Amino acid sequence: MDEFMKAAMAEAKQGKKEGGIPIGSVLVKNGKILGQGHNKRVQDDDPVTHAEIDCLRNAGRVGSYKNTTLYSTLMPCYLCAGAVVQFGIKKVIVGESRTFPGAKEFMVSHGVEVIDLNLDECEQMMSEFIAANPQLWHEDIGK
Repeated sequence: MDEFMKAAMAEAKQGKKEGGIPIGSVLVKNGKILGQGHNKRVQDDDPVTHAEIDCLRNAGRVGSYKNTTLYSTLMPCYLCAGAVVQFGIKKVIVGESRTFPGAKEFMVSHGVEVIDLNLDECEQMMSEFIAANPQLWHEDIGK
């Protein structure tokens, strides 16, 4: 696992520690983290503060997103994939998509390179969370 996915994992673990959903994200450009965040939907009582959105907010205005890469511990949903496409982020590296397939095809259809690392550590963290909190998880994904 590279340093950027490790940073995303640290964000996910922080979210879990805060009583939230364990998903983390970082935005990288030229080998430097511009922003990082985690899902704060529960903590902030805000349905749109997903990890990727929190990460982008924390990065602030970066001007051009050309040559940026978004890392996420889980395949982005359509909300977050829409932000990726809107801002012109061309590469997304994902920890896993087994627990949630997300919007990979949507991103790919808009020219985004999506790399799924299929990491057991990410999958285990989400599987454990979903098993322990099915109602909260289903609320987050709109079921």
